[in-house]
Formats: sequence, structure tokens, C-alpha cells
Amino acid sequence: MNDAAHDLHAPHFIGIGGAGMSGLAKILAVRGAQVSGSDAKESETVLALRALGARVFVGHAAENLPAGTSSVVVSSAIRADNPELAAARERGIPVVHRSDALAALMGGRRALAVAGTHGKTTTTSMLAVSLGELGLDPSYAIGGDLDAPGSNAHHGTGDIFVAEADESDRSFHKYAPEVAIVLNVELDHHANYASIEEIHESFETFVGRIVPGGTLVISADHEGARELTRRVAGRADLNTVTVGAAEDADVRVLSVRARGMSSEVTVLLGGEELSFTVSVPGRHYAHNAVAALAAGVALGVPAADLAKALGSYTGVRRRLQLKGEAAGVQVIDSYAHHPTEMAADLDAIREAAGAGRVLVVFQPHLFSRTQQLAEEMGDALAMADASVVLDIYPAREDPIPGVTSELIIDAARRAGADVAAEHEFAAAPARLAAMAKSGDLVLTMGAGDVTNLGPEILARLADVAPGA
Repeated sequence: MNDAAHDLHAPHFIGIGGAGMSGLAKILAVRGAQVSGSDAKESETVLALRALGARVFVGHAAENLPAGTSSVVVSSAIRADNPELAAARERGIPVVHRSDALAALMGGRRALAVAGTHGKTTTTSMLAVSLGELGLDPSYAIGGDLDAPGSNAHHGTGDIFVAEADESDRSFHKYAPEVAIVLNVELDHHANYASIEEIHESFETFVGRIVPGGTLVISADHEGARELTRRVAGRADLNTVTVGAAEDADVRVLSVRARGMSSEVTVLLGGEELSFTVSVPGRHYAHNAVAALAAGVALGVPAADLAKALGSYTGVRRRLQLKGEAAGVQVIDSYAHHPTEMAADLDAIREAAGAGRVLVVFQPHLFSRTQQLAEEMGDALAMADASVVLDIYPAREDPIPGVTSELIIDAARRAGADVAAEHEFAAAPARLAAMAKSGDLVLTMGAGDVTNLGPEILARLADVAPGA
């Protein structure tokens, strides 16, 4: 349990309920560590951690740090003035970044790291589920729950560790994977990267961390990924496998056929055609599955077995997750907050909707992202039949003068969208329920608390249904 640089036998997690932090806390608790932590509020995740023996406080205070704390684990979202962080420094307790803790947990395992501007959580989840289905029992750490609170991580008995590798704060430079996936390379995280060149340099550093003789699985379709492939082409001890629909892809996607809320995928791998089902809709999810397939094969998993097992993946919470149906209207939740993700999810839902309309309630995430990408977000929303845009969810950021949801709304209108503002969060469910009619799909979209609106929209729809 003890690492020379990071003593994790009695770690205290600040913000333990977060997607990335809770997963590490779970694995450490299962491994026998005395885990403690704090979070801003009670949650199902907090309850799941307590059930594993973790001591979790609600609210942040210096006295939350138990006697005997060996290290304090933080993410980049924790502010410097956090009282527990200050107390740790005063007491001389080592402060460990989440990525260093994850790197320590991966030590001694065959690490498979999934990187990219978007698609990481889905692809990591696909690998975790399918490798588990094959009896390989991998350990994994994912940025979202598979099917229940606390299912974002697992301490497995197998020798494989699958992890989501976050580029947002360059923390993925800490890992040394045997196999790495790069799904795409685009400009995002504007608070940490000033240009696409900085993004490329960061991903190049990540690829440089792949162990000698290891494998890079990378998209053949995204120009940013192709540029990265060109940049790392000179490394003799790196196996590179390109995947995608491009004719020069090593693992080529021949077709993706929509089957309602699933897809039938056919690929050309090793000179042979292989078809399998992906139980979530949309071309981009199908391509994520193909990247997962190629990565598993690089680890020595038989392609036909893994392809079949990938069909057992039925989604991750907040990634086009069906929340329910009322009055003939399906309500689906989407974590998409970058324009590329938004467009991909809307394209997938458009196929699934058939003759029905696609209605969106969108909550922009971060002032900096809105400032930089409002035009592209507006273009994406134009793919919906109608949309309602909420105020910006600030997360860790302070407001930026002049940056509001109106920037996105104006851009969407220029793109021909039917879009309106809704400044009262609590009023959104009734508004969406009034807009929807039988056969429509309602999408709650964004990385903030917009996810909470789904059940409320369903309740409103049930109230207004004929005969209800």
C-alpha cells in the first residue's frame, strides 16, 4: 500500500464525491486503506463510500483531517484556500494530486490509458465492461458511473488496469501505460491551454510516456489525431495502430448501421471482416467501441471474443442515458458540453428519434468554455428541432464580464435554430413538458446539474398526459 513518494495507507480526499476522486477512494478502501474525505454535500456516491468503510465529512473544515492521515489527495478543482488543504500544509502532511495517486494504483499492472478531448469515459467504460465480461476482472477508474453510484471504479484480481487519462490539467503526463488510446485532439480547457499547439505538445508528452514496446491506438479520422500520429512517427519502440473510417486506417470501420438505440458495426481487422453490436446509438460511440477493440487486441485479447463482449456494454450514466418515458416522450440525459460532443449526441439522437422531434434543454458549462466556443455550441444546437438554454453552470470558475448564455443563443439563432433562454432553473421542467408531444425525444444536455431536470420533466409529462 505504501508508495515511496505517496503514502496512501490513510489518505484523506478533499472533494471525495467527485467522479475521479471517488473512484480512487473506492479502490484504496477495497485494498485496505483507511480512507477519509470530505465533500460539499451528501450524495449517493458518498453513501456508497461510507458503505466501504470510508469516513466522509460533509463540508470542508480543518478538523476533518483525522489523526494519522498519511496524505491528502486533491484534484485541480480544489482551491488553494481550502481549509483542509491549508491544514495539511500546516501539519506537514504530504499533498498528492489525484493523478499521482492513480499512477501509484496502476503500478505493477498492465496499464491501458484512454485519452482524447472527448469520448474518454465511454471508451474506458466499454473496456471495463467487456474485459470483465471475458472474466479478466480488470481494475478500472472511470470519470462516470456505469450503472450505479460507486460503479466508476473497481479493484480487480486481473493484471489489467484501465484508466481514463485526463488532459485538461496535463495530469495524464503522470502515467506510463502499456497501451494508450487517443480518440481525438482538439482545443478545449481554455484556462490551461492557450493554443492548439500547446494541446499537441501535451498529447505528444503523453504518448512519450507509453512504455517501450507499447502500443498507441489513435484515430485515423480526426485531423488533430493524424497530426499527433505524424509527430510521434519517429519513435522506433512504439507500435501505432490507427482506427477509423479513413481508407488508410489499420483497423478500418467499414459500416455503422443504426438499429434504434443500438448500432451494428463492421470493421476490417487483420485482413478479416468482423461485425458486432454496440448497444448505444450513434456513430461516435461505435467508433469508440472500435478503438476499445483495437486496444484490447494490443493487450492480447482475441478480437472475436472482445467484439462479442463489447455488446454487453449498455451505457454509462449521463452518456445518452434513458431516464424514462411519459406521455409517449422519452427523456434522455447527455453529459455533452463541448460542441463536438453536442453535435455527435444530437446526431445520434436524431437517428433514434425517427419521425419524432428532438427537444433540448442545454446548460453551458464554464464561462471560459462559453467565451471561446459559443459560436460552435450555437451551431450544434441548430441540429435540434427546438432548444432551451439555461444560465452558465460556473463549476470552479468565477464569472467573466460579458460572458452569458446569450452568446450561445445568438449564435444558435444565426444558425437557424429555434432557441429560447430560461433563466429560472426550476421553471425548465414545466417548460419542456409543455413543448413536448408524443413521439418526441427530450435531451437534458450539459456537464452541470441539468441532469437533475430529467425526472422532473418526466413527472410533469405524467401530470399532463391524457387520463393522468
